[in-house]
Amino acid sequence: MTTRYGTDRDAIVGLLAGWGEPAYRARQLWDGLYLRRLPLDGCTDLPAALRARLAEALPLALDLRVEQQSRDGQTTKFLWASARDGAQIETVLMEYASRATVCISSQAGCAMGCTFCATGQAGFDRHLDSGEIVEQVVRAAHGSERRVGNVVYMGMGEPLANYDAVWASIERLHGDLGLSARHLTISTVGVVPGMRRLARERLPVTLAVSLHAPDDDLRRRLVPLNDRYPLAEVLDAAREFAAARGRRITFEYACIAGVNDAPTHADALGRLLNGFGGRGGVHVNLIPLNPTAGFPGAAPAGATLRAFAARLRERGVNATVRRNRGTDIDAACGQLRMREAVPTPGTPSATMGP
Repeated sequence: MTTRYGTDRDAIVGLLAGWGEPAYRARQLWDGLYLRRLPLDGCTDLPAALRARLAEALPLALDLRVEQQSRDGQTTKFLWASARDGAQIETVLMEYASRATVCISSQAGCAMGCTFCATGQAGFDRHLDSGEIVEQVVRAAHGSERRVGNVVYMGMGEPLANYDAVWASIERLHGDLGLSARHLTISTVGVVPGMRRLARERLPVTLAVSLHAPDDDLRRRLVPLNDRYPLAEVLDAAREFAAARGRRITFEYACIAGVNDAPTHADALGRLLNGFGGRGGVHVNLIPLNPTAGFPGAAPAGATLRAFAARLRERGVNATVRRNRGTDIDAACGQLRMREAVPTPGTPSATMGP
C-alpha cells in the first residue's frame, strides 16, 4: 500500500502529473508536508478538492488510538495502530525550552527479550517499514509548537534488527525533513553486524549502545543477546564506529537496585571503558530503572546513583544520571508497551488525558 509518508518526491510528482495537475502543485505538496511539516489539511495553498483526492490516494499508515500527556505537560505519548494490520506501536514527544525530541519505534514489539523492558516482555510482532517510521516523526511534530530537531531510535524494537528500513528512514529524515545526521541517534542493545555496517554509512549519525552490566555473566541475565554478541565483541564494534566517525559513543546503563548498582560494578565498568578508543571518548548515561509490570526490580536511591556516577568519573569515564520523563504515562525508557485494548483499524480512536 502506498502511504503518505512512504512515498518519495518522484512518486508524488508522477501522481500529480498523471492527474493533469501543474508541476507546481507537487512542489506545494512536498513543501507543505516536509519543509513546513504540516498535516495535509494544513496545506491550504492546495485546493480543497485536491487535498481530498490526495488524502484518499495517499492515506496515513498509522491510526492514532491514544494520546496521553504527562502531568508536567512536557511529554506526550502516542499509541498508533497500523492501518494495514492493526500492529501497535508507540511514539514519545519530549519538549524542552527551545527544542523538541521525538523517540520513535522501529518495530512493533521487540525480540531482544531484555528482562527489565516492557517491550521485550511483550514479544515481537513485526518490523516497521520506513514510511511508518518517518510518519511517527512528522505526526509527533504536528503536536508541538517547537521545532523537532532531534530524533532518537529508542522506542519499541531493536533498530539494527530492522536495518534496511531504519537506514532508509534516516536518509529521509536527513534529506527530506532536513534534520542533521548528528541529531539522529540509533540505540542498540549490541547487534554487532549492524554496528559495523553503521560505521560504513555516509551519514554521521550518533550511536548509543545499551550495556546495562560490566561483565558477561551479569549482562546475559539482563540482555539475552549477550550470548550471541558478548561484551568484547560489542565494544570492538563500538570502537570501529568511533574510529570511523571520530564521535563520542554513549553507553546506556539501566541501574537496578541490588543488581548492577554496587561500587564494585562501577569499578568494573570504569575499567572496561577507561581509555576507550575514538577521539570523542565515551559517555555513560545512567538510567534509573523505570517500573514495569513484568519485572520486580526497582531503581536505586538517588544517592546511590550519584555515587555510581562519581566513581566512574574518578576512573576517567564521563557519566551522568538521566532524568527520566513521562514515567506517569509509561512513556519513559523501557516502559513502552500498550496496556489498553485497541479498536480494529477503521473504528473511532480514543484520546486519554493525563
